[in-house]
Amino acid sequence: MMQMLSRTSFAMAAFPSSRVRSGLSMFSDMRQLCFKRGILYGFMRLFSTPMKTLRGASRSLRIARFCSVVNMSSSLQIELIPCLKDNYAYLLHDVDTGTVGVVDPSEAVPVIDALSRKNRNLNYILNTHHHHDHTGGNVELKARYGAKVIGSGSDKARIPGIDICLNDGDKWMFAGHEVHVMDTPGHTRGHISFYFPGSGAIFTGDTLFSLSCGKLFEGSPQQMLSSLKKIMSLPDDTNIYCGHEYTLSNTKFALSIEPENQQLQSYAVQVAYLRSKGLPTIPTTLKMEKACNPFLRTSNEKIRKSLNIAATADDAVALGVIRQAKDNF
Repeated sequence: MMQMLSRTSFAMAAFPSSRVRSGLSMFSDMRQLCFKRGILYGFMRLFSTPMKTLRGASRSLRIARFCSVVNMSSSLQIELIPCLKDNYAYLLHDVDTGTVGVVDPSEAVPVIDALSRKNRNLNYILNTHHHHDHTGGNVELKARYGAKVIGSGSDKARIPGIDICLNDGDKWMFAGHEVHVMDTPGHTRGHISFYFPGSGAIFTGDTLFSLSCGKLFEGSPQQMLSSLKKIMSLPDDTNIYCGHEYTLSNTKFALSIEPENQQLQSYAVQVAYLRSKGLPTIPTTLKMEKACNPFLRTSNEKIRKSLNIAATADDAVALGVIRQAKDNF
């Protein structure tokens, strides 16, 4: 039995999910919301966003307190930790063994605070890529807890304190949870993603965001397209934990090039509501992204027409044009 720590489904969403068996409560002034098992809350029935849990919020998101949602399919808890201005680190806790890991710690202090609240040690640090806003806490956390740093073998020279090198196709065990390592270059040449199939979760770093993808600092549109297709091959109910809270700004660009997408319109309202309450929009689901994310919809006729992309252009060319338009938006 599991308590997953993630985002609350918005009041407009329909909640039935094969993984969710209980409800979630959030307290503090106008942020008091309570959802109980079996509730259909709100008017937006277009979505069925899975509830996981989110706990231990922080200063930047102004979240006061969250209680958990029980997930029956796994013993892995995932706690979102806001860092810096808009980064997210993720604390992983295996209930059965007490093993703890953190994904992409931008800075050490918020992670230390989260661990101290629950009197936990840190066993592993997982890095999706080398950028400082994803590895900035590595050295301090490793020194304090003796945690092992895990990252891409092809980018080991740029991952601070790396101990365990993993490559595309490797399977690594986090306690009793199998982790599939996926090469997902494009944002950086050594970017990897961590997929937990037993928990239906993937940590995509800066490869895939809700309604966007990462900037192409070291890779090509073709590389990014290939990386996104790998992620798109996963089950639709996979929960996507990305590296930043960019969703609100991403809705504006996505709507500008596909204004008639009704699912996108509804999702944009949901996102605006969550952010107005200081709540996170992550995790998103792969199903939602396939319906709304322009970078996963490079063949869409309306998007191509909006950006003057030829119908005969291949998807990599289309992605490059969409990315350039987003950069200039």
